[in-house]
Amino acid sequence: MGFAGGAGFANLDLLYAGLDGLPKKGQEIYAKGFDIQLGGGVPATMIHLGRLGVSSKLLTFIGEDFLSGFVKRALESYEVETVNLYKGKGWPVTISSALIFDGDRSFVSYQDEIEITPWHVEQVYRQLSGAKVVDMQAGFLEAYQKLSGEGTIQVFDTGWEEDLSIEKYRDYLEVADYYVPNQKEALKITGESTLEGAAQKLSKYFKDVIIKLDKDGCLVKNSGGMKVIPPLPNVKAVDATGAGDAFMSGFMYGLYHDYPVEQCIRFGNVTGGICVQGMGCLAKYVGEEELLRLALEASQSLA
Repeated sequence: MGFAGGAGFANLDLLYAGLDGLPKKGQEIYAKGFDIQLGGGVPATMIHLGRLGVSSKLLTFIGEDFLSGFVKRALESYEVETVNLYKGKGWPVTISSALIFDGDRSFVSYQDEIEITPWHVEQVYRQLSGAKVVDMQAGFLEAYQKLSGEGTIQVFDTGWEEDLSIEKYRDYLEVADYYVPNQKEALKITGESTLEGAAQKLSKYFKDVIIKLDKDGCLVKNSGGMKVIPPLPNVKAVDATGAGDAFMSGFMYGLYHDYPVEQCIRFGNVTGGICVQGMGCLAKYVGEEELLRLALEASQSLA
């Protein structure tokens, strides 16, 4: 049946919770809670997929520094095959301080710049060849183009960027089978002022347009029209960090098991809704049995 895979940078999050606000210049404040966890991105998605019983492979960058050592030990505790693409002597792990307050968060991050070479791209292709579904990230376009020719299902998520645009990512959008932006990203990449306009523009690239609506669920536009798949009910959000990566894991779980796209979105709503009820990307999650139960209950509630 193949496996699920993805290539992306490893992240380490220092989480400061229970803040009343951000410190002013020259000011020190104390958090009411603290934790150190693996951060978001492809690693979090692959870990969540492993928890759902999907054979998953992570290609990432791990060095010899003490932060990389923490990441390496953490990854070894999860059901995910890890392949290291790093050969340098720097600090390849992205380190982020997440300041969590009033239901929102701010970040300060650092990572040594890593040049993506043709060798990296070829390794990504070789390691992901044979995958059923792949989580795409910018930087490995040629590998994705080859995988597309082999029939691999590929899902793309840009994340937020100030210069986000269709022109910047057109080649990736043309290769991807699905693109899963949130509403802010969808408006930014299309240059539209409404979700309807953004969905219409993205429909030039995708038969199923998907736009995450955060606490309001997920919009899908296809030949059947436009509708909103409701969110997981009764969610008490603590921290939205990693919600998009958790959504991706549920969505990819559905694709891996050949579910219709609306059911894949429903799975994503469950995994994303569970994630935000804990602090950090990986604290709250579901196994396969609970995912199927919650998704079924959500579906039956609409019948």
